[in-house]
Amino acid sequence: MSAVLDFEKPIMEIQEKIEELRKISLESGMDFNKEIETFEQQAEDCRKELYSNLKPSQKLQIARHPERPNFLDYVNNICEDFVELHGDREGMDDRAIIGGLAKIDGRPVMIIGTMKGKSTKENLEYNFGMPQPQGYRKALRLFKHASKFNIPIVTLIDTPGAYPGISAEETNQGGAIAVNLREMAKLNVPVIAIITGEGCSGGALGLAVADKVFLLEHAYYTVISPEGCASILWRDATKAADAADALKITAKDLMKFNIIDGEIKEPVGGAHTNYEEVSANMKKTILDSIDELLKLPVENLKEQRYQKFRKMGAFLEG
Repeated sequence: MSAVLDFEKPIMEIQEKIEELRKISLESGMDFNKEIETFEQQAEDCRKELYSNLKPSQKLQIARHPERPNFLDYVNNICEDFVELHGDREGMDDRAIIGGLAKIDGRPVMIIGTMKGKSTKENLEYNFGMPQPQGYRKALRLFKHASKFNIPIVTLIDTPGAYPGISAEETNQGGAIAVNLREMAKLNVPVIAIITGEGCSGGALGLAVADKVFLLEHAYYTVISPEGCASILWRDATKAADAADALKITAKDLMKFNIIDGEIKEPVGGAHTNYEEVSANMKKTILDSIDELLKLPVENLKEQRYQKFRKMGAFLEG
């Protein structure tokens, strides 16, 4: 059974009534089909109403759902012939970032993304989706490979941030991310980035200097986690919901500020309820974006990408 989020409890109460009626019907032989159908319609209506009016703090819970699709789930549903490429050419291979060559409807792409696990064992292998410097260096190697051979790049991002441990600082975490920002701006091929869950701080931006940046409907993109923001501003992490409102982390808010280029719809109930549907929506967005960007001359593509990020945060003095 899927993990139930706090705000989904009204739906679960209806589901429990449905299960109870089914059990009684099975044991007694009585026909409760009409009652069950009524409750099922109520549950569906409740779900649609609930998911059409989500608060940022509720989207946060969906983005962190333990059964949300991860990088390899999307690769398996979107791509054919995926070949993983390992290592940063300096003797390290960070499992928090995975990438390789693949085809999408027969079209070659370099697809790279942060990887989370769905069990304790997997999360330890993938470091809970928090890349170390060698992960960003591996990603950069693949970016340059794609640029050399004119292969469009797709990045899928779901990370609470770059790994903040001592080992990462000792091996130049900040420098590795900074180099990625600089070099991604100079790539000669289309770059499409999709934030699929969490998109926190420089850890996400190190894979997201792209021509097109999209957010899944219930993902979020922010300079700091709401808990971190609340701890700094109010010395109280329990005020994360207030911080989530203030940070403007949702797709609709980010589109208003021209931080992202669009929102990709998820199934009602979140991406974890239907991997195939959300993957199909992502696949269409990726292919449409590649078709659009390939029409641009290389110099125009790079200048447009550069100006896209230069304009962020611009303001007019009153």
